[in-house]
Parts: sequence; structure tokens; C-alpha cells
Amino acid sequence: MAEFATAIEIRATPEEVFAYLVTPAGLTAWMCQHAEVDPRAGGEFAVDIAGSAVRGTYLEVDPPRRVVVSWGMAGAADFPPGASLVTFTLTATEVGTHLELLHSELPEPRVAGHVDGWDHFLPRLVSALRGEVFGDDDWMPLHRR
Repeated sequence: MAEFATAIEIRATPEEVFAYLVTPAGLTAWMCQHAEVDPRAGGEFAVDIAGSAVRGTYLEVDPPRRVVVSWGMAGAADFPPGASLVTFTLTATEVGTHLELLHSELPEPRVAGHVDGWDHFLPRLVSALRGEVFGDDDWMPLHRR
């Protein structure tokens, strides 16, 4: 198994950023077309991203500091719901929030696609928190290009 780690700086408070990780309105503003979430330990995490049904469970929800969610794809034998872990760690800074993302327990064949996805979506999170509203997103997973 492999992992991917990255970090971004966001000019918004940790409380504002946190809301974009645990609410349907927040998640659909930057990452997915549909979200059904129950942001508490053991709660459902279901988002649809570019035609892929990402499914898992919130494992840790510590407002406004940390969110850990299991992550996998419905119908994917090699990467079933909950197969990997995504950890968002939020730290207040003088100008906003430092967000660290760790996507761990990724099967090696899935790493490049998830790196590509996070590289696409995290800048959209920054823009969404600045108030930008996105139209249809034409990003597609690597395996569909």
C-alpha cells in the first residue's frame, strides 16, 4: 500500500474550511456533484466525483482541526468502499489555515489517479472558499481519459 501527502494554505479560518469537508454544500462546492454525509464517527461518507461513487465512513471528526474518512469506490473489486484513509488536518495560521492532506492505504495502481485528483480538487477548495462558484467540471479520472 502507498500514501500521498500534500499541503495547501487557505485564506479562511479553520472553521470555514472545516465546513467544506463535512457538509453537502461545502463538498459539492469544490469536489463532487453529489454528497450524502453524516459527519460523526461512524457516519456515512458518500460522494459522487466525475461519475465515480466514492463511499466510506467518517472515522474521526474533530471540529475544526481534523477529519478522517475511509475512502473507496462502490463496485471496484480492487478498491472497495472504505479501502483507504483520507486525513485532513487543519492548523490556524496568521493568515488563515494550513491544510495537510494524507491519503493512505492506497493500492499502488490507484496512486497516480488519486494524486491527479487531489492536485485538481484542492486548488478548487481554495477558490471555493474565496467565493468562486464553479460550473460543470470536466475533470475525469486518469483511468477514463
